[in-house]
Amino acid sequence: MVRKSFGDPVAEDLRYVVKAVVGEENFIEMTPNRSNNYCCGGGGGFLQNGMPEARRAFGKVKYDQIMATGAQYAITPCHNCHSQIHDLSKFYEGGYHSVHLWTLICLSMGILGENERAYLGEDLADVDVLYSKEEE
Repeated sequence: MVRKSFGDPVAEDLRYVVKAVVGEENFIEMTPNRSNNYCCGGGGGFLQNGMPEARRAFGKVKYDQIMATGAQYAITPCHNCHSQIHDLSKFYEGGYHSVHLWTLICLSMGILGENERAYLGEDLADVDVLYSKEEE
């Protein structure tokens, strides 16, 4: 959406949302970024093409970029990026979590359901749970 379509103005809009949700002090910028950012390697059908070795080799550039930030979470706006970045962390043993932007938005609003917490780390898994299984 940013690199091939709407450019830096949309990148700034996304940064505004992320900073509002996680707090500016928790936002870590990648380098390069915005329209010059690297592709994750999972889009355009590559995630489903049956060539995981090639996809992971291409995605290693994005993996290295994420690891250079030292961040515990990589926020992804689309399903293909989420799946690819999650797979890269598992395959290369990066230890970071891949999380959808909408998950963090819902979490910040206190409306993220228990069944939607699969990709959150222990530090966020129980944040703002609206109900517990004992209350059912």
